[in-house]
Amino acid sequence: MSTTETAASRPNENIIEVRDLTVSFGGFNAVDGISFDVKRGEIFGFLGANGAGKTTTIRTLCGILNPARGSVKVEGRDVSSSTAVLKPLIGYMSQKFTLYRDLSIAENISFAGSLYDMPPARVKARAAELFDFIKLREPQDTIAGDLPGGARQTVALCAALLHDPQLIFLDEPTAGAAPRSREDFWALIRALASRGKTVFVTTHYMDEARYCARIALMDRGRIIALASPRELKKIYNAQNLDEVFIKAMGAGGAR
Repeated sequence: MSTTETAASRPNENIIEVRDLTVSFGGFNAVDGISFDVKRGEIFGFLGANGAGKTTTIRTLCGILNPARGSVKVEGRDVSSSTAVLKPLIGYMSQKFTLYRDLSIAENISFAGSLYDMPPARVKARAAELFDFIKLREPQDTIAGDLPGGARQTVALCAALLHDPQLIFLDEPTAGAAPRSREDFWALIRALASRGKTVFVTTHYMDEARYCARIALMDRGRIIALASPRELKKIYNAQNLDEVFIKAMGAGGAR
């Protein structure tokens, strides 16, 4: 899998810079004045209960939603004014199944390629590379709706990676998947990071969060803690990340 630059070559550069971000719906602040950076090549975790503001933040970072206040920069560019330029650099996999269930694997991948104006020959070559990378065994004429949950998620990931983005947003990518499928999917995420990709991921599973370089904990639209898994356990005097989450949410504020 190609990449223009590796994390090792630019280890301290931020690919995402968020300052005082607020996103409102009808006077309600779904995201309330958050600031954070994401380093190039890291797996950055976003954790919080349903309604904490995780998906709203991702959709704003992708340019789908506009902020009420604050700034969001990707690759040093303001997202709200550079959507067309940034589109090829970003891959997004939503928490809901993003493929067309009545189309085959091959048809879904072909459609994904058309969204990025990729020539058919490039789509075919890239798909073969990705299917080998994710170790997809199902025939490409399999209807997406007939795939088991884990396979559907890996095909959706393939569609998100088809145009070789540098920054990949994964919103609850393993929700509802079997434990073995979750482990396999996270092996793919770690492999992506090892190839220089930046992965921004939300999850409800604390056993998955341990793979993140850093974790932001969100509660009611605000970031209440941001650190590595080891640092969070130290901050909250916790034995594991489940205990961190319980203590952090109970505290209801930053530490």
